[in-house]
Amino acid sequence: MSFSRQTARLLDDEHRANLQLLERVERALRGDDAGLAALAAPLVRQLDHEIGRHFNFEEEALFPLMADAGDGDLATLLAEEHATLREVAAELLPLARAAAAGPLGSEDAAALRRLAAELVERLVAHIQKETMGLLPLLDDLLDDEADRRLAFEYAVDA
Repeated sequence: MSFSRQTARLLDDEHRANLQLLERVERALRGDDAGLAALAAPLVRQLDHEIGRHFNFEEEALFPLMADAGDGDLATLLAEEHATLREVAAELLPLARAAAAGPLGSEDAAALRRLAAELVERLVAHIQKETMGLLPLLDDLLDDEADRRLAFEYAVDA
């Protein structure tokens, strides 16, 4: 999909990078614990970024615009999914950090696998909703000036 607004393109680029990592995590889940442990550090970095900066930007800068334009139901749904993803990440991140530092015990390794699988499933579905709903909407909602301002704010916060 191609987007005309800078803000939508920035978010789409991040979504694509996230999907690439999630695909690697999904493949690692079909293998041994060492393959998943090798992805632990990149997963931590991606989650810190996605769950923090990316979600906050959408919730603070974009969802209010959507609600004002009559698309509050979609904004509410996406915000609810953010809350659920934050809960999964809150459980997953300590395990992923520990896996990045060294081998996990069997219970922690099993929990890491379960939570990573849940994250992959939920985050892929969430990104698909944003790609099909939120990002095209930005092309309509934002004028050139608002798009430049938001894209700049988001890029500066990187």
